[in-house]
Order: sequence, then C-alpha cells, then structure tokens
Amino acid sequence: MRVLVACEYSGRVREAFRARGHEAWSCDILPSEEWSTKHIQGDVLEHLGGLRYNLATFAKRPWDLIIAHPPCTDLAVSGARHFAEKVADGRQQRALDFVQALMDAPCERIAIENPISVISSKIRKPDQIVQPWMFGHPETKSTCLWLKGLPKLVPNEDSGHVKAHMMTLPVAERNRVHHMPPGPDRWKERSRTYQGIADAMAEQWG
Repeated sequence: MRVLVACEYSGRVREAFRARGHEAWSCDILPSEEWSTKHIQGDVLEHLGGLRYNLATFAKRPWDLIIAHPPCTDLAVSGARHFAEKVADGRQQRALDFVQALMDAPCERIAIENPISVISSKIRKPDQIVQPWMFGHPETKSTCLWLKGLPKLVPNEDSGHVKAHMMTLPVAERNRVHHMPPGPDRWKERSRTYQGIADAMAEQWG
C-alpha cells in the first residue's frame, strides 16, 4: 500500500507501516525527528492527491491510505478557555477548514486522529475513541478517530489486564501525558503517537 501519514514529525506511524512492507511517507511542516528519505517537509495539502514519480514529471501516484494527525491547539476542548479568542480571530475556523480538507482528500481510506475536540460538534462525531491501555500502554489519553473506508481498531487481547494494572498505578503515572512538566517541547511529547497504537494501525489497516 501507498500510505501518507499527514502532520507527523516523529515517524512512528510511518515506520510501523514500512516495517510491514508498505510504501509509507510522512509529511509535516517540521523536519522528521529521525532523518528519513521518506519524510516530506512542507504543506501536506499539496500532496493529498498523491506523490510525484520524480522531479521531471507531475504524474501522481495516488495514496491507498491517509492517516492524519492535524494540530489540535485550536480545537481540543482542553483549551476551551481560549475558544472565544480563537473563534473571534479565525484560528479555530482555519483549523477546522484544514481538518475538512484532510477528510475530503481524494482517497478511499482515511483516518483523522485528534483528542476530544470541537471537530465532534463542528464537523461530525468520531467513529471511535481509543485509549493507550487498549494497545499495551498502561496510560489514559482519549484519542478520537474519524474513519472513512476503514474498520474500527480492535484492542489487544490483553487490554483488560493492561487496564487493570494501570488502575493500580499512581494517578500521575497513568495520566502521564496530562502531568508533563512545562517546557518548550511539551506539546511535541503530548502529541506523539503511542507505539502500540501505531502498530495496531499498521497491522489492522495495512
């Protein structure tokens, strides 16, 4: 499969698919954290129709699957106290327009990933909400998936045991993402895809 992982700088989802033999590319305005010839640094909207064969031709190779992680800064309900300002200056609408453009990409299989956000009320409700503990990580972080042409992700067989173990941990540990200390890279760490979820996407959607 030809897979585009939009708005990903970590390469986790890209590499999960590549490890299973797929032609996967990531695209983000940021450079890849680990240098890769399979990362496109730039505006993903310019690449939704496919990837050029080479620099000498504009012939496109269409994507079989697009997985997108649009920025949640202006959308997540965790920042609701700033919504009035973001609505007034147009930031939230621009973020929603970007999400809609990803949803409308010319591809039969699309997954949009975001935390609990206004996408649910302004565009449509998610098809699924997953948690890290469903895929091997004893932590909580509600992650919404808006799906087109794709099945819902199936949790790991031992997810119940992982959740039970998680509930024995201190609150700060099982809610690690929400208790990260302030810092310039906090937003990057909070937005990073859990490896177990990346692997589940590659195994089940690939």
